[in-house]
Amino acid sequence: MRFPFFDAPLREPSQFVGFAGNRIDRQSERRPDDCVIRALTAQTARIMLIGKGRILLKPDGEGFDPWFTVTECSQLGFDPAASILLGVAAHGPALALYAKLEPEQPFDGLEMLEHRTVYVQGLIREETLGAMAQASSLLTWNHTHAFCGRCGQKTEMRAGGYRRHCPACGTDHFPRTDPVAIMLTVTPEKCLMGRGRHFAPGMYSSLAGFIEPGETIEEAVRRETFEEAGIRLGRVVYHASQPWPFPYSLMIGCYGEPLNEDIRADMDELEDCRWFSRDEVLAMLHRTHPQQLVVPPSGAIAHHLIRAWAEQP
Repeated sequence: MRFPFFDAPLREPSQFVGFAGNRIDRQSERRPDDCVIRALTAQTARIMLIGKGRILLKPDGEGFDPWFTVTECSQLGFDPAASILLGVAAHGPALALYAKLEPEQPFDGLEMLEHRTVYVQGLIREETLGAMAQASSLLTWNHTHAFCGRCGQKTEMRAGGYRRHCPACGTDHFPRTDPVAIMLTVTPEKCLMGRGRHFAPGMYSSLAGFIEPGETIEEAVRRETFEEAGIRLGRVVYHASQPWPFPYSLMIGCYGEPLNEDIRADMDELEDCRWFSRDEVLAMLHRTHPQQLVVPPSGAIAHHLIRAWAEQP
């Protein structure tokens, strides 16, 4: 008997976006305070070195390897004991360390690259890119929450980096994830896209904004679309999500049904906002648009929202 509640593809759309290939067993119920020390005793333990939006990589054939042994980590001048535990990967314990990676700091035979470069150019494997997103978000949170938000005293890392404890007032702090609504307003014939002032030349994308406290996803989609474009939405449907380690966000992708078509764009937020026909969007996807207009790269959830609408029958 067919059960329409799960009438969806076996591989949901979220599995095709960038940073979504993480295969690490996070061991979320098995993180004692000494889990990092235990993990480092394993011969198969490997560590990612990440800091200031950069990652250290070893050339590996045609690509790069971001995993260092405990010995290699020490030889580079970093303290493995300061690592956080990501979990257990195929090779064994997977850890990450916040390293002071400065552009002027050379590492012979190694590459120090920004996360966005690694992501856009696909320099490491899909599952490793997901592990990098996990590591970057968790390390950034630990680095920026070294002091208690309640009493201001220095906190201590616990549970392998998934909790920070304040010994002064006893407060426990846990990693945060900032939810962001990213939405494409569509009709059968056209979709709404905007252009931010920081975008690459010719790029248009779906609108987006942070979900505020006490707000549902659907309410945020409607509010942001109206605030940025003056378009009121009726029905809102979820499509896919994407972890976004800049610094620790979750992109929640949706489609919105417009109730009006007259755009009143917020030009403090956007450089331009307009409707695009399906043929025009297909040309942007194929990079054949006569005005050289394009959409975001294929790893971005905005790309998948746009493509899924443009290529539907």
